[in-house]
Amino acid sequence: MFPKSIRLFLIDGLPNGRVFAELSNWTGKVYKLPRTMVVQSEDRVDLAGTGVYLLFGKDPDDDSRDMVYIGESEEVYKRLRSHLEEKEFWNYAVVIISKDDNLNKAHLKYLESKMYDRASEVKRYQINNVNRPTCSAISEPDVAEMEEFFSNMVLLVSTLGFKVFDKMKQTPSEARDEIIFHLSSARGANARGQQTTEGFVVYQGSAAAKDVVDSFKGVRFRGTYNLRLKLMDDEVIKKEREELIFTQDYLFSSPSAAAMVILGRSANGRTEWKTSEGKMLKDVEKDE
Repeated sequence: MFPKSIRLFLIDGLPNGRVFAELSNWTGKVYKLPRTMVVQSEDRVDLAGTGVYLLFGKDPDDDSRDMVYIGESEEVYKRLRSHLEEKEFWNYAVVIISKDDNLNKAHLKYLESKMYDRASEVKRYQINNVNRPTCSAISEPDVAEMEEFFSNMVLLVSTLGFKVFDKMKQTPSEARDEIIFHLSSARGANARGQQTTEGFVVYQGSAAAKDVVDSFKGVRFRGTYNLRLKLMDDEVIKKEREELIFTQDYLFSSPSAAAMVILGRSANGRTEWKTSEGKMLKDVEKDE
């Protein structure tokens, strides 16, 4: 990875208003539009043309879960106006356009499909789309161009605060070392995970303790206990044979939250999580 120069422009001079972002030496441009300011964005001439877009909000059935709708249009502003009436869940729209107007319908369909597949793979957001978008067949040079366009787009969407395309695990290029931590207990816990800039990721295939201690159900740990129950209800943690297995990578807010959910008891994640050599997380952090 190389250093990047990103330009953010506050269209209304407000931190929570309309923003557009540009990356040096890239033909794309990314808008972040609050729902309440979509109507007044008619004056943005470049929004009248082609582009792909995302609508962000909360799942109406579960306010703790983020939701996204992914789309494309040859008349983006008109499509956003229609979504004001058709979709209630969203509060922000993020629109990606090309400054040189070189995105045709086939390009849009390719990008829309790529966006959907990445968001589905990452599983940070509940996807509101009813059907998977179809992917247009484009030439090999166009594929290379759209792959680069997508990569730059992901960077700017994340910079604007939406991690819909960001994988939870960090690779060695994103962190100085990819250190894997382990945690186990006599009650069936056997987990692997990684400390990231956002929290602590527990890897798919990790096992949680089969039960919890009585004190974990008390008032002091109610929030973490309820999180464990919710993860089981959502089948992020699923019973397989006699084990409780993580069916996907899951990002916890902290190493301790991860350790308590897995162990079913009070736990200090900075001492419970250890490398394969037995070094505690707190000592690894000191060395860094």
